[in-house]
Amino acid sequence: MHEFKIKPENTEFIILSFEGPDDYSLAGGLGTRVRGLSKNLSKLGYSTHLFFVGDPYSPGIEQQMEGKLNIYRWCQWISRHHDGGVYDGEENKLRDFEESIPRYITDNIIMPALSKRKLVVIMAEEWHTANTVISLSDYLHYRGIRDRVVILWNANNIYSFHRINWGALNYTSQITTVSKYMKHQMWGYGLNPIVIPNGIPENFLRRHSYSGRCRELHEKTGADMILLKLGRFSPDKRWHMAIRALSILKNKGRKVFLIMKGGNEPFGGEVFMEIQQLGLTVRDIDLDKCTLDDLQEKILQGPPADIYNVLQFMPESMLKPLYAECDAVLANSGHEPFGLVGLEVMACGGITFLGSTGEDYAIPFRNSIVLETEDPNEIASYVEFLHRRPITNKGIRKMAKSTARMYTWKNVIHSNLLARLVQIKETQGVRHE
Repeated sequence: MHEFKIKPENTEFIILSFEGPDDYSLAGGLGTRVRGLSKNLSKLGYSTHLFFVGDPYSPGIEQQMEGKLNIYRWCQWISRHHDGGVYDGEENKLRDFEESIPRYITDNIIMPALSKRKLVVIMAEEWHTANTVISLSDYLHYRGIRDRVVILWNANNIYSFHRINWGALNYTSQITTVSKYMKHQMWGYGLNPIVIPNGIPENFLRRHSYSGRCRELHEKTGADMILLKLGRFSPDKRWHMAIRALSILKNKGRKVFLIMKGGNEPFGGEVFMEIQQLGLTVRDIDLDKCTLDDLQEKILQGPPADIYNVLQFMPESMLKPLYAECDAVLANSGHEPFGLVGLEVMACGGITFLGSTGEDYAIPFRNSIVLETEDPNEIASYVEFLHRRPITNKGIRKMAKSTARMYTWKNVIHSNLLARLVQIKETQGVRHE
């Protein structure tokens, strides 16, 4: 009996997720994950189907990647009444997703794939898809084809774990997660998931023409150090720690400022109150073009400030040069299931300050700075440490880029996902005819 090898000609993927690649559907790291995973499976030649709660005014079904990637914008009839994004009208969308997906994908994708003697792999994401996976497994049993389909369910965070029927989900699927940290979090639920990490797009590793652009900002503003922090306004993101570190550096006489981009969460009020109490100055940056040139121009136009608060969404074209050239990117979260931003910073050759949670890729003082406490003095001292040691600084940036290269989606799929699937297929007793 020959060993089964997963190849584009014998395997088809179906990805189930609430978030997706549309602006309407991008709310966090999950949308970025499924966009990268689906596109890169398609690039490798696999027929891939991505179901998500999409833009209600875009085509319901759309082919991309020369027909290899099929995207299905689900719940559009509900989304037309909820223009606030993917989680607006969440409960109604959830019920529609759970009730309609199992039969649709069985009749329209799984059965045609099986008729072509293909293995079908279902990859479902987060708590929103848990009941869908359970119902799908039951329906496949009813149709007599459960032993022809591999089902994975993946946890990217611990959100709404209390709503999941873990016994049924663990029985009907192989549970996976994105880091050892998340694996250990899930041990408390009596689970032992397989770790399959996130990936990043290869374009983060390409050489760009922005080298030295932020060095120009250092020179024009007279700053010794430029820090960057972005993320939701949440206690998990340790905004207070970052703001206090800035204050410590300033009180030591360092010429330093912070570029920040938060969200619309209520906790932002506490962050700005902390800024005010520390006597730090803030200037809002209202961008017109959302480019690095625009950002630099706006910073230089007005009076100097300790913190420049960017109001607009910051696209990759702006973030990549900032990641590469800032003295430190503060991704210092206290709870980070994977830490995608940290890995993106490393791919650009940047210095990232990380927490000690889900960033499995981080090696202290080799490819990043790993913080062990919530003490803002730890950030401040390491910023100064790197400023005084340019050779160490350069070495960390070089190693960071090398590490990130191992985490491109192409490498993650080849070296981890496909190998894991062979084992999971055997564990689930899935046969291939």
